[in-house]
Amino acid sequence: MTRATATFNGKLIAETDSFQFVEGNVYFPPSSILDNKIFTPSDTTTFCPWKGTASYYNISVDGVEARDAAWYYPMPEGPKTERAAGLKGFVAFCEL
Repeated sequence: MTRATATFNGKLIAETDSFQFVEGNVYFPPSSILDNKIFTPSDTTTFCPWKGTASYYNISVDGVEARDAAWYYPMPEGPKTERAAGLKGFVAFCEL
């Protein structure tokens, strides 16, 4: 079985055996985030025609911050909503 991990500033921040791979990005289920306190909401949003509006998080580990380093779809919407619905709340990371 394949395991997905995400690290930032030398710290493991997410790991899972149960992820979704969409458009070249690994989407981690919310339960795979190891420390929610390192994530702070960002005001940034983007729009995908089939997944809807993405919200972003800043990540901060040991005083090092990466702005808009993770995104998720709080309410997937659009013409392929059935497919996108499975991504609700899942988190993907920019290259960290």
